Amino acid sequence: MSWPPVSVVMPVLNEERHLAAAVEHVLAQQYPGELEVVLGVGPSSDRTREVADGLAEADPRVKVVDNPTGKTPAGLNAAIGASSHDIVARIDGHAMMPSDYLRVAVETLEETGADNVGGIMAAEGTTPWEMAVAAAMTSKVGVGNARFHTGGEGGPADTVYLGVFRRSALERVGGYDEAFLRAQDWEMNHRIRTTGGTVWFQPRMRVSYRPRRNVKLLAKQYFHYGRWRRVVARQHKGTINLRYLAPPVAVTGILAGLVGGFVFWPLWSVPVAYLAAITVASVPLTRGLPALAWPLIPVSLATMHMSWGVGFLTSPPGLGSDSRTAQEARS
Repeated sequence: MSWPPVSVVMPVLNEERHLAAAVEHVLAQQYPGELEVVLGVGPSSDRTREVADGLAEADPRVKVVDNPTGKTPAGLNAAIGASSHDIVARIDGHAMMPSDYLRVAVETLEETGADNVGGIMAAEGTTPWEMAVAAAMTSKVGVGNARFHTGGEGGPADTVYLGVFRRSALERVGGYDEAFLRAQDWEMNHRIRTTGGTVWFQPRMRVSYRPRRNVKLLAKQYFHYGRWRRVVARQHKGTINLRYLAPPVAVTGILAGLVGGFVFWPLWSVPVAYLAAITVASVPLTRGLPALAWPLIPVSLATMHMSWGVGFLTSPPGLGSDSRTAQEARS
C-alpha cells in the first residue's frame, strides 16, 4: 500500500519531565510514510516551552504552536490547524507511543474505511497504589464494559482512547469543542458518528498510561469525568446508558442507607453490601500484584465510583453551555 503522511498533534502543559521522551517515541515510529509532530504548548510553570523549542530546533519534523489558554481541546485545535497532512493522530505529552502504533492505525483506517481508529488506554503502575488503580481501571467492575479500558474484539465503538483521524472528518465536525474541558474525545466522536462516520476500536493499538499517584488526585480526576459526562448527556440526548448511571445510583443508594439507617437501622446494610461487593470483586484483580497493592484495590474502586457519581449528580446545569454557541458557529 501507499503510506500516507501523518501529522501527530500533541497538547502539552507542564510536561517538562516527559515531553522529550514522548516526541522521541513518535519520531522513532516504524512507519514507512512521512511524519510531522505539532506541539500545542500552553503557558507552563516549568520548562516545557524550552524543551519544545529545543526539540523543534533539533528536528525539522517538529513544530511548536502557542495555546494561550492552556486547555486541552484548544491546544488540539491549534495543533491540528498548524498541521499539514490528511491523517492526524492525537497523542498526549506524557504518553509513550508504541513503535508500530501509526502503522497499525493507518492499516486499520484503510481496511475499515473508518474516520477515527484508536485502541487501549493501557494503565500501568510502578507503586502499589498505581498498580491497584491500574487493576481497577482495566476491570469491568471499575469502568464497565468500555473496551478502550478493558480490551476486547476490534470493531465499531462509541469512543476510543486518543485516536488517529481522517482530516476530512475533523473538518466535517469542526474539530474539538473547546468548551468541553473534559470528555472532549467522547463528545467529538459522538459528532463524528452522528454525521455518518465510524469510530473503530483496534485492540492492537496500546498506549501506556500512568494512573494518578494518590487518592486525592484520582478522586479529582473521576469527579470531573462524571461532571463532564453529565454535560455530554444534556447536550446529546440519548447518549446515556446504564454504565454511566451506575455510579450516581450507587452514591444515592449509599447516602440514603447511611442517613436512613438512623431511622430504620436495616438500611445500613446498603453501604455494607457495597463495601462487601467491591471487596469480593477485588480478589480476582490481585493476580500478579504485590501483596501491598491488594487492600488498595477496593479503595481505588470506591474512589472511582463515588467520585464519578458525585460529579455526575452535582454537575451544574450551565457547565459547558459555551459549547452550544460553538456548535452554532460551526453550523
